Amino acid sequence: MNNMLTWRDVLAEEKKKLYFTNILELIKNKRSAGIQIYPAQKDVFNAFRLTELKDIKVVILGQDPYCRPKQAHGLAFSVLPEARIPPSLKNIYKELFHDIYDFKQPKHGFLGSWAKQGILLLNTILTVEEGKSFSHAKIGWEKFTNTVINIINKNCNKVIFLLWGLHAQNKGNIVDLHRHYILQTSHPSPKSANLGFLGCKHFSQTNNILITDGKQPIQWTPKLSNIDFSIHHNRF
Repeated sequence: MNNMLTWRDVLAEEKKKLYFTNILELIKNKRSAGIQIYPAQKDVFNAFRLTELKDIKVVILGQDPYCRPKQAHGLAFSVLPEARIPPSLKNIYKELFHDIYDFKQPKHGFLGSWAKQGILLLNTILTVEEGKSFSHAKIGWEKFTNTVINIINKNCNKVIFLLWGLHAQNKGNIVDLHRHYILQTSHPSPKSANLGFLGCKHFSQTNNILITDGKQPIQWTPKLSNIDFSIHHNRF
């Protein structure tokens, strides 16, 4: 891979395409009309700001952002430090507790420290309207995130894709299995966690693969840090 390439480089042309500018215009108009959309505009692309292309070791695919106030901030499954831990993330922590021997249950749901270690926390849809899960499906985000996965296919090697639930697994069809790994199971939401997610041991499997490939394993206990997303705004 070309370690000099950045997200800004590889997505520059994509961001000029009509479908992408239409997404941004639609969201802008909805916000102007008083519709509450999450995450805040400045946070929509935080996944790319915190995990640069050359640093990706793991991709965790979520569906769309949390649709309640003071939760979504641009990283899949993560919430702002002051927010209550959502049910899906509680189940992620539950699995981590049983899978990783030194995991310590945090009192927050902020996963910025995962992103800084090379985990791209990517929702397949990057925005949502308040109280309306999946409300921004089919406005074009799926096409954009397909492009993102294809960029990872071509520019990275031995990335581990964690695909939880059917929506994420559908994206698995475009992952290049000659270059990357897929671990998949049910979604960690309370409705489906008992169908395979709890007990999947994806976290220890991920670290075992990373170590085998000569990479640093992930420190899975989320650490609170003073990440200033604003300093990364010129990177996307």
